[in-house]
Amino acid sequence: MSTALTVIKRDGTRVPYDGYQIALSIEEAATGLPDPVTRATQLRSELEITLFDGITSEQLDEAVIGVALQNVKDDPAFDTIAARLLIKSLYKKIFGEGVTRDEVYALCGPAFVRSITRGVELGLLDTRLVELFDLDLLGSALDPDRDDLLRYIGAQTMRNRYMITEPDGTPLETPQFFWMRVAMGLSLNEAEPTQAALAFYDSMSRLEYLAAGSTLVNAGTAYAQLSNCFVMQTEDDIEHIAKTVRDVMWLTKGTGGIGLSMTKLRSEGSPIRSNNTRSTGPIPFMHTIDSTLRAVSRGGKKFGALCFYLENWHLDFAQFLDLRQNSGDPYRRTRTANTAVWISDEFMKRVANDEPWYLFDPLEVPDLVELTGREFSRRYADYAAKAEAGELRHKKLNAREQWRAILISLQTTSHPWITWKDTINTRALNDNTGTIHLSNLCTEITLPQDRDNVAVCNLASINLARHVVGRRGDAVVEWDRLAASVRRAVRQLDNLVDITISSVPESEHSNERNRALGLGVMGFTDVVERFGWSYASEQSYDLIDRLLEFVSWHAIDASAELAAERGAYPNFAGSGWSKGLVPVDTLDRLEADRGVPLDVDRSTRLDWDALRRKVAGGMRNSTLMAIAPTASIGLVAGTTPGLDPQFSQIFSRATSAGKFLEVNRNLVEDLRERGLWDELRDDLLRHQGDLSQVEGAPADLVEIYQTSFQLTPYAFVEVAARAQKWIDQAISRNIYLASREVDGMVDLYSAAWRKGVKTTYYLHMMPRHTAEQSTVKVNKSEAVTPASGGAQRRGFGAATAPAAPAKRGFGSVAPTSAPVAEAEPVVPEEAQELEVVDGAACPIDPQERLQCDSCQ
Repeated sequence: MSTALTVIKRDGTRVPYDGYQIALSIEEAATGLPDPVTRATQLRSELEITLFDGITSEQLDEAVIGVALQNVKDDPAFDTIAARLLIKSLYKKIFGEGVTRDEVYALCGPAFVRSITRGVELGLLDTRLVELFDLDLLGSALDPDRDDLLRYIGAQTMRNRYMITEPDGTPLETPQFFWMRVAMGLSLNEAEPTQAALAFYDSMSRLEYLAAGSTLVNAGTAYAQLSNCFVMQTEDDIEHIAKTVRDVMWLTKGTGGIGLSMTKLRSEGSPIRSNNTRSTGPIPFMHTIDSTLRAVSRGGKKFGALCFYLENWHLDFAQFLDLRQNSGDPYRRTRTANTAVWISDEFMKRVANDEPWYLFDPLEVPDLVELTGREFSRRYADYAAKAEAGELRHKKLNAREQWRAILISLQTTSHPWITWKDTINTRALNDNTGTIHLSNLCTEITLPQDRDNVAVCNLASINLARHVVGRRGDAVVEWDRLAASVRRAVRQLDNLVDITISSVPESEHSNERNRALGLGVMGFTDVVERFGWSYASEQSYDLIDRLLEFVSWHAIDASAELAAERGAYPNFAGSGWSKGLVPVDTLDRLEADRGVPLDVDRSTRLDWDALRRKVAGGMRNSTLMAIAPTASIGLVAGTTPGLDPQFSQIFSRATSAGKFLEVNRNLVEDLRERGLWDELRDDLLRHQGDLSQVEGAPADLVEIYQTSFQLTPYAFVEVAARAQKWIDQAISRNIYLASREVDGMVDLYSAAWRKGVKTTYYLHMMPRHTAEQSTVKVNKSEAVTPASGGAQRRGFGAATAPAAPAKRGFGSVAPTSAPVAEAEPVVPEEAQELEVVDGAACPIDPQERLQCDSCQ
């Protein structure tokens, strides 16, 4: 490298470029990795090809990180180097240029105290952080070594989304400062806040559990809007519709994710007696709210996030199905808001029996919104009889016809998401405070709401992968540590209820009266792979069953103990909890109300009888568990999101923090143990992360490392059903399908209903992702195999799928002779691309389309 090359430092001075110092810096970042000197030499050589005279020191830091990231496809260790270099760039800005790792340990405590003090001076942080806490003690407890737990995408996500900065953008926090600040912000109501913060910091900084997105953004700040999910219903009057728009604006400003039911709004053409006109129906109001979301961006980072819910007996339901279509009247479409359908058991039974389905005007059948289960069915039958007699305005169609229309819309637009009203309400333990009319933005929250209550839930997720040690035959779950994490997370979430603020009085009221929590899990697929099992295996199903039973038991027990310490939640009396019920008890209640067998394993392992007696004496929280998709905090935790399978073994992930190449480290380690990684990695990349297409890949690893589109979709349903029996709320359950058969979709979603799954979330279709690849030019000299590859050999009718009934239509999984042609897939603009690395194509993770990072 020419000695004429100069670097402009942060103070504006020019100094000669020093390649030796760069190599030393890279070598330090490679400490503990194999061949650190070789890696440093390689990266220095690749870096110097890209440099130019007058490069700034910040640009130089970014260039070094960039060349490290370019090599991640060959070895995930380069991701570790990139993460360390990124964090070191933060150190430079906080501790000063030239700081060594050893010096960081000495400087960390005093710098943390200055960070908190400066944040308060700027008005960014809550003044209580300097008033209530022993900052010197907290600073001395910081452990910079835990920064090494972060992968590059996690560190970058923290820096871009969660950490506070000076007005000019200069960072005020390192990762460990951030974890401690969040812990402090969630300890403000403790009798000994410093000790509580130390405990919370210890768990979060080890990535054992993470608070959800809104909490991480705002904890400890001057604007402590910490709640994650808001669930509300629009009443059928113009004043409340206007108030709904106002509330959506304020909740969006506070970064919360919103679920909004529009079922009560009268249908188009319905009379308005006050001025002798006709209603335009709910659709134009949905468009207005959708525009509001785009006008008020969440924290200045992206559009607001909301999901509309509508029951499928509403007279305008067909128009609701079209909301997400690209074509048609733009004033009757929603470009930002999502949609979900709220389905009754009565409808599912009519689909099964091939019976008619009636659509009504809510103005004429107002009680249907509040009724559930058998009571809904009886009243619905009465209204159907009146409709046949000509006494009610209505539409009549075949139930299966509407079911197929819903599924075709779901296939082509990923909307509406499918949720089951009666499964949710009949299994609710907080059933004494009214009907649950909808779920939230990501379909995992199931709380009652009315005119006086905007339901609120507060989220955190246990990182299961951090509670498993060893691999394969040596892999074990550290149950005691898992119990401690669950109990600590419950206490932290309960604190959040008292600390959070809200701009909507109805949400404040609901939060205080119900104290609803939604503790979830992430990293399940990561854990299954470390045990050496396929996601679609009995071992996997039994594992999620055991894990969720354990988490549920300890979460409930922790809440009962908090009730003894702090008092039961105000609406406890009359709840299912007060009668000594726990979530698994509601399976029998659901089966009895439906009159249809519930196809789910009922095994238990823990002492639930003792816990039943305990909860009858008081619960601190109306709900305890909900599994969010964790699309953002999963990146920080460095594990697989929620209960989702691996999308691919090598793929591009695009987030608000940038684009990143993800490589499955479990697979890399397994291949390395067999001496195959160097031999197979190029073919794995060429086949877009599909191990089944790689010649020479071991058969047992091909089985373990099936991707989301290769797995039988019934595995997604079975995992959800095993988890759902222990969860008092719901699960954000993504579905991935390799086949576009609508008959197969009918069977799959019907199976989910029969197994007691409460909600489903996005549907990702294989043909859609294959179509994305045709929009990108790749190196034609390389043999790039379509991503459908192995997936086309599986899907509906796969050998690993459960046995299915023989009849066609409802309950059938037999393939049709030709693909369905009712509609063509709509490819979102942001997904119409394919990452190209060295002439090979990497599929782009569909999770990037999720807006769920507003609440987690």
